[in-house]
Amino acid sequence: MLFSFFFGFGNIIYIGVLLLNAVAILSEDRFLARIGMGRNAYANVDPGFGARQPDTESVKYKLVVLINSTRTVMRAPLIVVNAAIITYLLVAG
Repeated sequence: MLFSFFFGFGNIIYIGVLLLNAVAILSEDRFLARIGMGRNAYANVDPGFGARQPDTESVKYKLVVLINSTRTVMRAPLIVVNAAIITYLLVAG
């Protein structure tokens, strides 16, 4: 019973790490900019007269900020976590 709990919890951790890896390796030039979710899509610029302000309450804006923050903050920890998972899988099988 206890083993099945940890086995399921381990899979959840693997899925989370794989999803973080997927977000961390998204190419800004090749993928994100093409679908309008690049860093420059919502650049903090002072618009001139008559220019529209970006909608900072939209889901798309919040998703762009989340992706950029994840890519910035999680790169170094993901290297360590991936190395630990690979080592664990090699040793434990």
